[in-house]
Amino acid sequence: MKAYIDNEFAKALANMQALAGDAALQQDLQRAVELCVRALQGGRKLLFAGNGGSAADAQHWAGELVSRFYYDRPGLAAIALTTDSSILTAIGNDYGYDYTFARQLEALGQAGDVFVAISTSGNSPNILRAAEAARARGVHVVGFTGRGGGKLAPLADICFRMPSDETPRIQEGHEFVGHLLCALIESRMFPHDAG
Repeated sequence: MKAYIDNEFAKALANMQALAGDAALQQDLQRAVELCVRALQGGRKLLFAGNGGSAADAQHWAGELVSRFYYDRPGLAAIALTTDSSILTAIGNDYGYDYTFARQLEALGQAGDVFVAISTSGNSPNILRAAEAARARGVHVVGFTGRGGGKLAPLADICFRMPSDETPRIQEGHEFVGHLLCALIESRMFPHDAG
């Protein structure tokens, strides 16, 4: 058991070191922050979606922005499209699971909004349909995927590809980069003197 634990720590550390050394990812993070801040300053909103653990990330990050991250400040317009069971089951029943997020993008998305699309494989059909619906409405798409990017990468304005093919490592990377995104949006929207 100790060997397994040591190996998992080693893989997690290697994953974080790869992220820390990725200059392109850091540039993309700055671009994504600018995109989100521009949307929020323009009276637009951020929309988040994913499946399973990625649904949890969508809710987590929307919560960090609506409530607070590092410090108290006004709430920011962020919506997780994963939370309304009546809407999700109605769309699933009437149109099929592949449309669970696309239909919501059609109803709620406005030009200038940002859709944060989370898929470890980059190939989740309902995320791909949502990204297509977003683009059709002038909604920017920020993707979170694994190393390959899948079919989501070409649909995204910016795509954060984690340096791994293992779902746990991809999700750990998503959580870290997602937290950075929330913290930087918060600090840009409401500068705070830490002293």
